[in-house]
Amino acid sequence: MGKRKKEAQLSVEYMVIIGFVTVITIPLVVIYHSFTQQSSEEINSAQILQIAKKVVDASESVYYLGEPSQTTLAVNIPGNIILANLSGNEVVFKMKTRSGRADIVQSSSVNITGSLPINEGAYTVTIKAISNHVEVSYK
Repeated sequence: MGKRKKEAQLSVEYMVIIGFVTVITIPLVVIYHSFTQQSSEEINSAQILQIAKKVVDASESVYYLGEPSQTTLAVNIPGNIILANLSGNEVVFKMKTRSGRADIVQSSSVNITGSLPINEGAYTVTIKAISNHVEVSYK
């Protein structure tokens, strides 16, 4: 009878240890997941801001060089983009985040028209000077 009691006690101790490890591990996994998702959103917004700046800089350069100047940019669009809008003197990206929508806006001194991609992936963006504005397109 004594041997069975020791085996039962050992089993209970193992279950307590496994329970304790589980109680510690679950919050760590949740914290890790939350941190990686937040980092991913920050990286995406930094990439979008960099793309917007590149488009504005290239647009201004091409515009001041005059027609028929053009240039191309290789861009890698991250995920979670809802809208990319070129209207007047602004490049506007709207992205979906955990806390809602975020707008990334870059102003330009020249009139920019055309379109930018919103689907994730690698694209070639062509920026072309046309008389009184700059035309942006992509492939």
